[in-house]
Amino acid sequence: MINGVVNIYKERGYTSHDVVARLRGIFGQKKIGHTGTLDPAAEGVLPVCLGNATKLCGMLTDQRKEYVAGLLLGVTTDTQDMTGTVLTNREAAVSPEEVKTTVMSFLGTYEQLPPMYSACKVNGRRLYELAREGKEVERQTRPVTIYELEILSMELPLVRLRVLCSKGTYIRTLCHDIGKKLGCGGAMKSLLRTRVERFTVDGAKTLSQVEKAVEAGAGDALVLPVDAMFSHLPAITVKGGCEGSVRNGNPLYLRQITGKSGWTEGEQTRVYDGEGIFYGIYAFQVMKGNFRPEKMFLSR
Repeated sequence: MINGVVNIYKERGYTSHDVVARLRGIFGQKKIGHTGTLDPAAEGVLPVCLGNATKLCGMLTDQRKEYVAGLLLGVTTDTQDMTGTVLTNREAAVSPEEVKTTVMSFLGTYEQLPPMYSACKVNGRRLYELAREGKEVERQTRPVTIYELEILSMELPLVRLRVLCSKGTYIRTLCHDIGKKLGCGGAMKSLLRTRVERFTVDGAKTLSQVEKAVEAGAGDALVLPVDAMFSHLPAITVKGGCEGSVRNGNPLYLRQITGKSGWTEGEQTRVYDGEGIFYGIYAFQVMKGNFRPEKMFLSR
């Protein structure tokens, strides 16, 4: 079984589940998961986790994400993007200065209302399921954070934006909210996800490229090892004869490891055995003088 993360360029027309299904066939293994849904009309970076790296899915979903979005002013739709039914279509009688001021007003944290056509759940039902039944239900706003916001180009009524945002941010809802604040309405025309954590669009591979690499015996080169995701953490090695403690999920004491000294409370570390096999992430407990397991990725 292959363990690690592949940086996939999701093309338009594919769902995130489509990508996972194709990769299961390409790599010949079932244990694969994606790290956050991209709408079929969107494209760009979609990290996909293989094997024991599926334990990273939640961690990557929680990361900041960067997008380039096309905002079309003067139009509103039921999906907040151009794949839906047009509800209003009017002239965007706004100046570039008004657009810039309004766009930049969304920097920081604001309360966003999840769209009806979304995977959010209300009373156990996905909102998009209810929307397809013609139902609209009350939703609660939730805080999202726009860390960076830049206007890349403006040829009214079209505005191209670069957005760095927190998890759970709907870019089409941001486009809708900008249009609403301007008074002319707005909908997302295009969406490209350019970055998730360390994974960027420049390094992303399409499904066809991955398939060709695997057929040529070069698929492993596209897979980032699990421990590379934690390369910023110090590493320790379990001494010979003490590996059983790790395999059983027990704490590790300083006498059982080799590595740096001077650990602080809660400091995390990568744990390996003498053969360089990565076991997982541990955190130091000063009072107990040991490392407690936090996330295990046993490779054998």
